[in-house]
Amino acid sequence: MNSIVVKDLVEKFGLEVLAGPSQLNRAIPKPEVHRPGLEFVGYFDFFSQDHIQLLGQKEINYLHTLSEEERNVRIGNIVKYHPPCFVVTWNQEGLKYLIKYCEEENIPLLRTPLRTKKFQELANSYLGKLMAPQMTVHGVCVNVSGIGILLRGKSGVGKSETAHTLIRRGHRLVADDVVVLKKTGPETLLGTHDGKTKEFLALRSIGLINVSRLYGRSAFQDETRVVLDIELTKWQDNALNNDLELETKFTEYMDIAIPHIEIQLQPGRDVAGLVEAAANNWYLRQQGYSAMNDFLKRLEMDE
Repeated sequence: MNSIVVKDLVEKFGLEVLAGPSQLNRAIPKPEVHRPGLEFVGYFDFFSQDHIQLLGQKEINYLHTLSEEERNVRIGNIVKYHPPCFVVTWNQEGLKYLIKYCEEENIPLLRTPLRTKKFQELANSYLGKLMAPQMTVHGVCVNVSGIGILLRGKSGVGKSETAHTLIRRGHRLVADDVVVLKKTGPETLLGTHDGKTKEFLALRSIGLINVSRLYGRSAFQDETRVVLDIELTKWQDNALNNDLELETKFTEYMDIAIPHIEIQLQPGRDVAGLVEAAANNWYLRQQGYSAMNDFLKRLEMDE
């Protein structure tokens, strides 16, 4: 999990700093943004004090209706918990009392012109990805017709060469060699690069290439949801079969089960084409279509 500080949020969203400029290195421990509501009326049993506190029009308008004495109490009850920062949306004004308390308690007070719901969605997405549990895997990550695939196999088996063929056919590279997997949800696995290898693909006998420079910007994308795990292995006689439908196997990454397929390599075999077939077949299955069931129905009709 990556650590993130208030300064990262300020730079990402171009936030205006109204108070606490010396405290922008404060850590943000939790990824979700919190809108204080019950806390303003004194209920703190489940206060998310480690979250960014978001103040929209409802919250600020409510504070404006209070007397100075009562407002001091309401705000004082929250700032004493020292949340990472406060963010005010809609470029709202009349915040002298907020600025005063945040300066006294050394809490950053930030402002954005964005709508409350919009900022909350963007911030939650940004923080969720950055702070998600993650791991690295040796392999190649590609996006084939909108479907994220992790290609694995021993060094030299042909992962990068297969990815290169896929790119030439109009698909996209996400990461080569070092694939960063992030768990952004209970069943969501995001594949991306480590930054250093972004856009680069290493080809034996050729060397390092930049796919965006060589084939255009459409040859690369920054991240993709990984839904297939394909392992490339050396050919073994009598190791494969021609079953109408193979039993689905799975590989687990951070407790997320991803369908696993093994593709054996042999000179002349169109491996990239088989990867495309696997991706498209996975998509059809998500739509409820089974080629085997379709075939069996045709047999029944002939009887």
